[in-house]
Amino acid sequence: MIETLLISTLIIAIGMAFFLVRVLLVKGGTFKSQHIHDSEAMKDRGIHCVMDQDREMRRKSEFAVEEKLARTSGLQE
Repeated sequence: MIETLLISTLIIAIGMAFFLVRVLLVKGGTFKSQHIHDSEAMKDRGIHCVMDQDREMRRKSEFAVEEKLARTSGLQE
């Protein structure tokens, strides 16, 4: 039981060390964003995150509901 816990902790520590190499050893190093909208390969393929795709499809539809206007008009009354 203790051996498994120590081995797991060691594996996690090694993984964290690999993640931190870029931040610690590269001048101005940061973690790269893992979001879809920040990936050049995904942009080249025309793939966006679900929220962006949904927003895009709502704008294109002739039956689109102006949600923002509907929400704000209800507050002004």
